[in-house]
Amino acid sequence: MGALHEGHLTLVRAARLQATRVAVSIFVNPAQFAPSEDFAAYPRDEAADLEKLAEVGVDVVFVPGVEEIYPPGFATAITVGGPAEDLESVSRPHFFGGVATVVAKLLTVVGPDVALFGEKDYQQLLVVKRMATDLGLPVEIVGVPTVRDGDGLAQSSRNAYLSRVERQAAPVLYAAISEAAQAIREGTPAEKAIGEARSKLVMGGFKIDYVKVRNAETLKDVKDPGEPMRVLAAAWLGKTRLIDNVAV
Repeated sequence: MGALHEGHLTLVRAARLQATRVAVSIFVNPAQFAPSEDFAAYPRDEAADLEKLAEVGVDVVFVPGVEEIYPPGFATAITVGGPAEDLESVSRPHFFGGVATVVAKLLTVVGPDVALFGEKDYQQLLVVKRMATDLGLPVEIVGVPTVRDGDGLAQSSRNAYLSRVERQAAPVLYAAISEAAQAIREGTPAEKAIGEARSKLVMGGFKIDYVKVRNAETLKDVKDPGEPMRVLAAAWLGKTRLIDNVAV
């Protein structure tokens, strides 16, 4: 969605290892923003984005306007379930339908063999994988590990909203969920580990949306301690909503 940072450029470099030509789409998608959210204020800097992409050797940049993606009379949308249920969908019920619709359209227009998405938006990655499989889209969806600042904060365009004091506090999110994941790996009951993570976030000044451990492949509740697991979290720091996740 633009406002490119090192996380996005890492996707480009990873794409270079997968294919001979790399295309990037930049589109701030209005369909995934609720009326109360930050569509108008979402950071945009097209000139800087194009310069960064040129420096890492992108072959094609597709920057459509809203009416090119949603022409007058547009009346079709994708309904998602499975990994789209719960977590982000509790506070943002509109979100994944908007994401799935625009990603399906962008994949259809651009026609890539492989499409790369960052693991920071882990639920989104699984939703896109499910959507591509279910609709039979001829594309391989590949996840790329989260890129972090030196203090652990996951890189995100919305980090620009953080004040200086909030930026200093923000790494507590990654630290709390990492400690929870480590505790679960070492045999601590998930409920206890997650409770401790929530306490650390509250003490760090966060307002929590969710902190949960889920099956890493389906995002369903964990039934067996031998399942692959992921700790996922979303929390507000001031007016900025941060999300993150770590593998158990």
